[in-house]
This record gives sequence, C-alpha cells and structure tokens, in this order.
Amino acid sequence: MQKYEVKDHAPSYLPDGREWRLVWSDEFDGTELDRTKWDYRLNMMGKRHITWSDEGVRLDGNSNAVFTVFEKDGEICSSQLQTGYNFMDNPGPDRATFDGGLIWPIGKLNESKYLKKFGYFECRCRLQQKPGWWSAFWIQSPVIGSTLHPETSGIEIDCMESFKPGEVIDHYLHYAGYGSDHVAVHAGAGAKGLDLDEYHTFAVNWDENGYTFYIDGVEDGHIEGHVSQIPEFILISTEVQGYRSKEHRPNEAAKAAVGDTFLVDYVRIFEVK
Repeated sequence: MQKYEVKDHAPSYLPDGREWRLVWSDEFDGTELDRTKWDYRLNMMGKRHITWSDEGVRLDGNSNAVFTVFEKDGEICSSQLQTGYNFMDNPGPDRATFDGGLIWPIGKLNESKYLKKFGYFECRCRLQQKPGWWSAFWIQSPVIGSTLHPETSGIEIDCMESFKPGEVIDHYLHYAGYGSDHVAVHAGAGAKGLDLDEYHTFAVNWDENGYTFYIDGVEDGHIEGHVSQIPEFILISTEVQGYRSKEHRPNEAAKAAVGDTFLVDYVRIFEVK
C-alpha cells in the first residue's frame, strides 16, 4: 500500500500500482456538521423510522464526528448520515391512496449531494464500545432494485458493518431489490478483537472489474463482477437493536448503550488519475 499524506490529519494508505488523487473528503473539522455534504437518513422504504434521528451526531472540535445513542420520548435513538437518497425511502403524502390498495403518489425525490462511480472509498473510525447498537460504512444506489441488474440499477456495497464491539463482519453486496429477487454476495473474513481504543480504517476499491475490501490497509476479500455502472452515494449509519424485531422495541442491551459513542475521523474518496 502507498501512503497518501493529508496535512494535520492521519494519512491514507492506497493500493499500489496506480496513481491516485483525492476527489471528495470530510475530515470533520470544526464544530458544525457540513450540511452541504451530508444529510440525515430518517426514512426507510416509505416510512419514517422513529429511532433514526437528526440529533445524534456532533463534531467534537478534534476532527471527529461523534455518533451517540440517546433516549428521546421513550425511544432509544441514533443517527445515520448520507450524501444521497434512495428513491424508495421518503413517505408519500398522508392522503396518498389509489383504488386497489396502491399508494400514489410516491414520496418526494431528492437531489443527491454527492454521487460517485468507481474509486477507493475509505473511512477511519473508532468503533462503538458497547453492545446494543451497530455501525456501518457503506455505499448505495439511488435506484437500487428498480431492475434485476446491478449494472443498470446499482448495488449496495457494505464496506464495514460492526454488530458487536471490536468485531466487523465480512463484506457484502446486495442487488435486485430487497424482496424475492434479492441477491447477496460476500467476501473476506472481517475481523475480531479490534482494539476499542484505537481507530481503524475500512475501505473498498470499486473498479471496472469488481470490489476489493481492506481493513487497516490489508486486503480482506475481493468480489469479481456484479459491477454497478452508475454513480452511488455514501452512508455512515448507526442503529439500535430491537426495532427490527416483531415487537419494534429496543432490547435491554440497546437501553444499556445510551451514551455510548461511535467516532468517525474522516471519509475520503480517491480516483485513479
């Protein structure tokens, strides 16, 4: 891996054999989140998610975005950031109905803040310290699932998912929607026993041939093919456990996680010169 220096910040380590240039980044300097780069994800597949909040991220003045678990109105909440939007997420108007049970019109469409096709996508972060919630760094298509083909409608690229403190699972691709046609492909071994006091880097090199994943500058799996040919957006997400169960309530670990933090030092995107 080759070192890429960033003044007054931790360097990036990029794959050898190519010349890279930085095309987008957020170092999370200052004390206010840059809303020209990020928006909060509050909805999922046409419904407002009651625990996804626009209050759970702050900048600490030391170049970290701090994601926090907190309680509000009896719910255990956290936040998700995104640079774009999934066309399926926003709810429709309250009066949206159609004969036969169909819903019309669909929810409002948004102009994405940043989309990118191909590149080296990297996040440096300190994982959450307690169980009961999880964190992720991933890439998503605005029109995923609109066809069966990742080439034309894009793909979900899960670069990092941590469901337990100090652990990240292997890396996944999802496409062809999230119903009966859903396809999932995975690679790598992930990692266990990561130092909870240290920052770790997670990255994916998405190119014309496939996807290569990295943990702390070491390759951890490659998926050939299934290549999205459209620009996609970035997400940093956290979510508390229990709300995806049938009861839609936080579990005891989620309640005990209130006050815990997940820190993001930077997100950077590079492309080949």
